[in-house]
Amino acid sequence: MAEGLLKHLHGRRVYVDSVGVHGDREIDAFAVAVMDELGIDLRRHRSKTFDDLEDGLFDLVISLSPEAQHRAVEMTRTAACEVEFWHTMDPSIIEGNREARLNAYREVRDTLMRRIKDRFPGPLTPVL
Repeated sequence: MAEGLLKHLHGRRVYVDSVGVHGDREIDAFAVAVMDELGIDLRRHRSKTFDDLEDGLFDLVISLSPEAQHRAVEMTRTAACEVEFWHTMDPSIIEGNREARLNAYREVRDTLMRRIKDRFPGPLTPVL
């Protein structure tokens, strides 16, 4: 969701790529649904891992889970790169009916949107 939000807000002005700790996962249908509410299509997104990154040259790595933070710090140990940890709830662990689960994903989406806007201020309108 974070990659989609940043690309939606900044387009090609910022290069962003997202990876996870676990690869070969299907895109989460709840994430697709709540991002679609904002007009952001995640259907073509494919999960990648740190090992799938094309190079090790980064200006900034933002991790969203403790496990990803550990991997990011390890990966950038000898690099001139900022690493930030944005502790983010994992909405996939929420149990309940569909609406309760969607609300958890919306909360994560909206929190990420606020953090991204604070960290990467820019144009007032999304780039399409």
